[in-house]
Amino acid sequence: MKLETIKVGRIVNAHGIRGEVRVQPRDGDPAFLTRFKTFYINGQPVSPTANHVHKSLVLMKFPGVEDMNAALTYKDKDLYIRRADARLPEGAYLDDELLGMGVFDAATGEELGKLTTVENYPAHKVYTVKGRREYLIPAVKDVFIKSVDLDRDRMEVQVWEGMASDEH
Repeated sequence: MKLETIKVGRIVNAHGIRGEVRVQPRDGDPAFLTRFKTFYINGQPVSPTANHVHKSLVLMKFPGVEDMNAALTYKDKDLYIRRADARLPEGAYLDDELLGMGVFDAATGEELGKLTTVENYPAHKVYTVKGRREYLIPAVKDVFIKSVDLDRDRMEVQVWEGMASDEH
């Protein structure tokens, strides 16, 4: 599903006494968040004056936030970007765009269900698809994921035996 804004992280706490906040990236590489000049919090644009990776988090400094107390007012707030600002390569997408997408068996055209969850694992992501059955589909392009069409809200996958959670 094409989205205007996409959740990319959550502010989990203040960092230090100078007003920085700690952002937990929603998925993947925290360095991805350092590419953006403008984020959205509660629908309002905010442009960090500092934005850098620290361990698995991103530290940001917002204008007018000069101390820990001011930074704490942002705790537990979600951080969004405009989809148009993401400038992803052709055929790339963010996890939120896949949620609710119809998933179909590439071989038969049968609808398997809707993509409900994206789980991050060390080797690759796994998509949970729920319909008459529940499927766990490794997010490996050209092996399991045959096509993704955001405009048509459709994903085609290669189904192998054992992918449905009720198969033993």
